[in-house]
Parts: sequence; structure tokens; C-alpha cells
Amino acid sequence: MQSKIHLSLPAFIRKNVVACIAIVAAVITSFIVKPDKHYINYFDFKTLTCLFCTLAVVCAFKNIHIFEIISRKIVSMFKTVRSAVIALVYITFIGSMILANDMALITFLPLGYFVLSSTHNKKYMAFTFIMQNIAANLGGMITPFGNPQNLYLYSYFNISTAEFTQIMALPFIISIALITTCCFLLGKEELVLDGEYEIKLSTWRVIVYSVLFVFSIMIVFRTVPYYWGLIIVPAALLILDRKALLKVDYGLLLTFCAFFVFAGNMARIDAVNNFLNWLISKNTLLYGMLSCQVISNVPSAILLSKFTQNYQELLVAVNIGGAGTLIASLASLITFREYSKRAPHEIGTYIKLFSAFNFGILIILFIVMSIKFA
Repeated sequence: MQSKIHLSLPAFIRKNVVACIAIVAAVITSFIVKPDKHYINYFDFKTLTCLFCTLAVVCAFKNIHIFEIISRKIVSMFKTVRSAVIALVYITFIGSMILANDMALITFLPLGYFVLSSTHNKKYMAFTFIMQNIAANLGGMITPFGNPQNLYLYSYFNISTAEFTQIMALPFIISIALITTCCFLLGKEELVLDGEYEIKLSTWRVIVYSVLFVFSIMIVFRTVPYYWGLIIVPAALLILDRKALLKVDYGLLLTFCAFFVFAGNMARIDAVNNFLNWLISKNTLLYGMLSCQVISNVPSAILLSKFTQNYQELLVAVNIGGAGTLIASLASLITFREYSKRAPHEIGTYIKLFSAFNFGILIILFIVMSIKFA
């Protein structure tokens, strides 16, 4: 029994690196700010509920293979490596606007691997995964529910949907142009999928899950009280697909909870409070972006929101800041984990290529947005 625990603990840590870091950070700060009645105010229950409902419904959709069916049909329309990779990247890009970036990657990275491996083009896997990763991080910036940090800031600052879209429109458009340009670096070798793969789709499940998904989105847009989500979505899925509830990324939810504690405690430490207030007031965009490179974009959004009212620059910072280092975004760690499982001997090459494309795009976006906010 003990050996099983020892074997599973490292596996859990590898799979939930950010969650483990968040828990450690929360525990350490809890020794400085002792747990009290104010802790309950740290948690944004609406954000947690929206995230849970969206992830649960997406898992239910994934279990009936709807994303795979749609993606295969789209990819089958293209006949070259370049056009297929562009299709994969755009599917991920669009998917991140609807599914959230991490779920888009979990859904579409396996498809990218299937297309390349079944056509003997695995040499392009690192490039394709990296482009899908960047597309997921930057594509999700245009919707309040596209990235977890968006969901939090949208709710925390009570930003209107129109203003949110207006703030993110420019970096979103530039991101599309940059990602598309990068994809045109690939050659135009012929691409032929091996074999046929038939999946029967349950129409009635598609309809029901679509209704649940729309209901979840209504919570995000504040048209339905969030607590109804905790009743209706789990109840429906307990009847229709219990496995979907088991497959929800509870590690991500735990990460949010831990960072809520960490951020709340940090905001109550006078020295930290004064320093971050001074730092973030100097240049919200710059220091918000740099914070993402060290502690990831979700915790950066949660922490820095306590020290600034300049939500326009903070929102942009924690979105473009998802590009950069491997730990700048949880989605990047998901991609790295998926790639390392399939090509464990090419990790060094992957990291070099990842860094080159991510930092290149990050620098361009930062320069443009600095000019805009100047």
C-alpha cells in the first residue's frame, strides 16, 4: 500500500505542478497571516462555479467525441502539411474562445498528434504543438471565459462585455496575424490521412449538453445566479454522464482556491502591500507581464488585482503574459506534458523552439500595447 502511495505522489505532483506550488504558497503565507473569519472573503465563488460548470459540460461533450468529429471533418478538407497545421491551430484558437485554453489543448492536441503520426509527419509535432499552445493562450483572450484569468478579472472588476471586447480587440487581432505568419514557415508536403474512423453521434445528448453549456455561459454573463449552476449542472450530469464529473480538472479548481488564499494573505501583509502598490502603479502592463513569467498568469491576475484599479492594462498583461516561459500559463504546462509523453527524447529541442516563438510573439505584443497605453 505504501509503495502505491509513493508511486502515485510523484505522478500527482508532475501532473499538478502549479497546484502544488499554489498550495505551498498558501500554507507558507498562512503562518504569517493566521487563518481567521476573513479567509472566507478571499474566495470568488462565482468564478469557481463558472469554471466548474464550463469544465464539466466540456468533459461531457468530449465523452461523446463531438470535438473530434468536427475537427476530423475540418482537417480532412486540407491536403498539405501547412494547410492541415493551420487548420489545427485555428481549431485550437477558436476552441479556446469557447472551451477555455486548457480544455482546448486537452481536446485538440491529441488530434494534432494523430494527423501528423498517421501521415508520417511527426517531425512537425513540436512546431504544431507550440503553435496550438500559443493559439490557445492568445485566442482565449477575446472572451471572458476563454482564459481562467479572464473569468476572474471580468467578475472581480465587474467589466462589461462590450468594454472587455474593446480592451482585448487589438492584441487579439495582432495575435491572429503573428500565429498565421508563423504557420506559413511550414512546407507544402502532401498530407494523406490513413484509414477511416467512424463515430456515431448521439443527437439528443448534443442538444442537452448544448443547453447546459449555454446555461453555464449565462452564469458567466451574469444572467443566471451562480449558485443555480452548482445545482443544475451536476444534477444533470449525474444522470447523463457521471464520468464527465470525474474528469473535471479539479487540479485547476484547487489551484484557484490555493491562490485565492495566497493572494488574500499577501494583500494583508503591509510590507508586501506597499511594495506591490508602488511597483504596479509604475507600469501595470510591464510588471503584470513579468509576474506571469515567474508565477503564471492566473495567480498573477488574482494577486495583482488586489493592488490596482487599472484593470485595462492588467487584463492585457495577464493575457499576453501567457506567452513566454513554460510556467507563464497552465496551458503551456499541459502542452509540455503532452509533448514529453510522446517525444521524451526531444524535450530540449522543444523547449528551445518553444522559447523562441513565445518570447518573439510576447515582445511584439508588449511593444504594440505599450504604445497603445502610453
